[in-house]
Amino acid sequence: MTLTEMAVAVLTTADGREKTALSRRFAAQWQDARDAGKTIEIGRAKPPLRPSRPEKPELLDPRDVPHRKPGSEAGRIALLHAVAHIELNAVDLHWDIIARFSDTKLPLGYYDDWVKAADEESKHFNLMCDCLEALGSHYGALPAHAGMWRAAEDTVDDLMGRLAVVPMVLEARGLDVTPGMIRIFKQAKLTQAVEALEVIYAEEVHHVAYGSKWFHFLCGRHDLDPTGVFHDLVRKYFHGHLKRPFNEEKRAEAGIPPDFYWPLAGTTQADAEAVKK
Repeated sequence: MTLTEMAVAVLTTADGREKTALSRRFAAQWQDARDAGKTIEIGRAKPPLRPSRPEKPELLDPRDVPHRKPGSEAGRIALLHAVAHIELNAVDLHWDIIARFSDTKLPLGYYDDWVKAADEESKHFNLMCDCLEALGSHYGALPAHAGMWRAAEDTVDDLMGRLAVVPMVLEARGLDVTPGMIRIFKQAKLTQAVEALEVIYAEEVHHVAYGSKWFHFLCGRHDLDPTGVFHDLVRKYFHGHLKRPFNEEKRAEAGIPPDFYWPLAGTTQADAEAVKK
């Protein structure tokens, strides 16, 4: 199989555990070949507009997904379920960016990065599923956010737009909110969830960095100003303002400076009150 055929095979597998097992197997094949000084052919394959999904969870409009307080066990299960859903979507997003834009000439390092990211997201999904099962639940037991794939559909023919919105906005948001989630599970003394989220937090920095690296690479190829192009693409494809607070340290570690995201931040109620005073 070519790498893009592998990507389509993952995208068209519905069950989460099966999807991630296939993803990890293909990632290992790619890496083994690279380590042996060989390269699996990239090839060309047409990915589906939307990946296959299991019958559960039920996908709802974001406004209709029930909000539960994380201080309760039900709230903590809901939080883990939401993270599992994000990670499963991330598996598909990373394989999709391999297959979707195979017409664009890119270095092998581009494919190395996104195969590695897909492999790690597969691990993250399984870690979250293990945590859910340890608490007597499972992925699919609760409804989930239906808008997760919207960024992929909006940027279906725009690689730079995809890089800007998915790793550099959506995944960067994960760097902002994960420390708070870790604190919630530490307070509840749920060590398994804490350890899993710490793995996710450490590895997500790399995924954001891959987005920044290849976004800057394409800007350089086309002699474009990265900051201005990023602002234009986010305003075009991302629906709403970027939310504060920002994890500036981890964003910088991932190669995203403050002048990329601060101008795109929305005004909070606290900011509005401060202006009035």
